[in-house]
Amino acid sequence: MTKSIIYHKSSCITCKKAISEIDRMKIDIERRDFFKEPFSESELKKIIKLSGKKAEEFLRKRDKMYKELDFENSQRSENEIVKLMVKYPGLIKRPIIIKQSKTLVGKIDSKDLK
Repeated sequence: MTKSIIYHKSSCITCKKAISEIDRMKIDIERRDFFKEPFSESELKKIIKLSGKKAEEFLRKRDKMYKELDFENSQRSENEIVKLMVKYPGLIKRPIIIKQSKTLVGKIDSKDLK
């Protein structure tokens, strides 16, 4: 069994809500602020693969880099997207929770944490 972990940004409101819900439910989970401890490319690829999603589903469309890099009008490979997310972590949708080999990304519903 994989250990449970939440990847978050300390100042992110959505992350704070998820963490307070985790605390309320008394879930034992490791925490990592991926802005203070950035992902490596291989690590991020592993998380994306575990989720069963595509890298573009991890993109945070509201981030200013999303617009600056013109994601809407460009085709990029999975590798290119991962490289950009590692370089600009604000592009990564958060929080990311891995619990019992289930990966939750973005706004979390407390029933998904059970």
